[in-house]
Amino acid sequence: MQVADMRALRKVFSSRNHLCNLSSRKSSSHSSFVSFKPLQNPALSRQFHSSRLLKSSDEPISSINASTAWTAGSNFSSNDLPSTSNTPYNDPNVEAFYDPVSGRVRTRTTRVFSSSALEKNSESGSESESYGKNGGNLSSCDFQDAGGTRVYGEIIGTGGKKKGKSKTVWVCSECGYSSGQWWGYCQSCQKAGTMKQFSPGVESNGTGKVSGFEFSENVARAWLPQNSADTVPIRLADVNRGVSPLDWRIPLSGLFGAEVGRVLGGGLVPGSLVLVGGDPGVGKSTLLLQTAAIIAEGHAMGGTAPVVYVSGEESIEQIGNRADRMKIGATELFLYSSTDIKDILDKARPLSPRALVIDSIQTVYLQGVTGSAGSISQVRECTSALLRFAKTTNVPVLLAGHVTKSGDIAGPRVLEHIVDVVLYMEGEKCSSHRLLRSVKNRFGTTDELGVFEMSHSGLQAVSNPSEMFLSEEYSDSEILAGLAVAVIMDGSRAFLIEIQALCIAGSPIARQVNGVQASRADMIISVLMKQAGLKLQENGIFLNVVSGVSLSETAGDLSVAAAICSSFLEFPIPRGVAFIGEIGLGGELRMVPGMEKRASTLAKLGYKKCVVPELAEKFLSTLDLEGMQILACRDLKEMINTVFSKRLRQS
Repeated sequence: MQVADMRALRKVFSSRNHLCNLSSRKSSSHSSFVSFKPLQNPALSRQFHSSRLLKSSDEPISSINASTAWTAGSNFSSNDLPSTSNTPYNDPNVEAFYDPVSGRVRTRTTRVFSSSALEKNSESGSESESYGKNGGNLSSCDFQDAGGTRVYGEIIGTGGKKKGKSKTVWVCSECGYSSGQWWGYCQSCQKAGTMKQFSPGVESNGTGKVSGFEFSENVARAWLPQNSADTVPIRLADVNRGVSPLDWRIPLSGLFGAEVGRVLGGGLVPGSLVLVGGDPGVGKSTLLLQTAAIIAEGHAMGGTAPVVYVSGEESIEQIGNRADRMKIGATELFLYSSTDIKDILDKARPLSPRALVIDSIQTVYLQGVTGSAGSISQVRECTSALLRFAKTTNVPVLLAGHVTKSGDIAGPRVLEHIVDVVLYMEGEKCSSHRLLRSVKNRFGTTDELGVFEMSHSGLQAVSNPSEMFLSEEYSDSEILAGLAVAVIMDGSRAFLIEIQALCIAGSPIARQVNGVQASRADMIISVLMKQAGLKLQENGIFLNVVSGVSLSETAGDLSVAAAICSSFLEFPIPRGVAFIGEIGLGGELRMVPGMEKRASTLAKLGYKKCVVPELAEKFLSTLDLEGMQILACRDLKEMINTVFSKRLRQS
């Protein structure tokens, strides 16, 4: 509503005693219209549609019924009007005023009583009390009836309220007086502490804004028994009493399930909210569909159970074709295509599913929340609704999330704070391997990493992740000169990568590195020239990490130095030898975190020798390394003499 319209309506409200004077003596066959035009905006007109008071001659004023005293839009003649010969009042005045609380125009009456009529009827106390006390004049504030003020009619015009703003009105709880601001007391009845705040735009019938928690609470209570919402604080010792540790998580069977369960911390926790993010086409939908099929089959749970897979991006036919290609035949896997959160939960409620999968959170919306699907408000409220639903019904919910250009999950940052688990799926377009990382996990560690390979039949778990980064080995070939194996850690998993080095005498290019930090490579080369005595000044050095992996930790320093020495000396490193250690500026070898985990991974993969710093030998001596020999070296010179010797090669 414009400012000019509001001023005009305020004018009507303030001058209600002079707006409309309707006489009961004058006959009329139609309903009356009262119209006015704003001074500042004459083009915008307002019309008030009204009718007269209908009252029988033998009915007292105090017995006027609220439902029949007034009619809106009815046509009547003068014969229908009550007789005024025996009534103690003169012409009734009908006043129209604007009620800011309801947003409509209402009416009230002011009756002026003659003094002779008052004296004539003074004997009947009940009637005289209803006539008023202010000199026979009954004002609109003194007039009360069972129905309160009547709705006189709605505003007819082209104007309207502005959207997006909620108007606040202060209403007196005693007399109903309304004001646009708080005064501390009611200006009508002069009572203090009776002004209550009221917002007409927010209603409980669904027309106002609703929050995700309010919506999900209603859905969850409809799902659960009536007494399930009555909760009280419980002692910590009584929370898990009688609950088996096996029932705390939903196990995922098979190699694929074991790899996903490793990242989740041992399985899917009931009532958890899991968010899986990743670049477009990396395999998020495939991962969720395969996980839903494993949960529905329930090989580790003792039986099948319904699982609902909802997609807002694909039709159920497209999902079915993808499931056929991946040879998924779970009978209890239900597919549904929808983007309305209320519709999704209403359809899933009769099934009582073991898990609910939604692909994706950026495509669903919640009715009553401003913004389109994918907006900040919709993503926040939809996630809040699903979180409350999961916690109340104990049904785990898995979500797929889009990412932005920077690699972050699209939507507000609070999205990652609301959910319980955040998983990122990574992969290169030129590679078929996929990595599943845990960024946030309230039920386990974030150090785990899952390795998969994308094939025509879906994602396949990789039992030996190191084979992705290792090439074929030819022990007696000279092409292995300049090749060394390093052991790196990603989370709690150890990976073996190959580092290649090439030294060319008289090359116009001094140095070129790929996959290794340039500053780190310059430091290692300088230490080799100064502390080990290698004449690398006139050689062009090229470094490369196989399979495009980036070497960011210092545990690969010893491998880089060994690869450079192998290429410069033209001495291939024997097969089955790996390197673990950091290089200092003095040429000394230093320990790195996770020495036990790295050495155990080498032993499981069948490596025979491992070159480590001298201080790490006592830590590794207590481990069962399956016959792998530990070669402890103090500095780079000792490493060169140990590795590049005929005795080591013959052994």
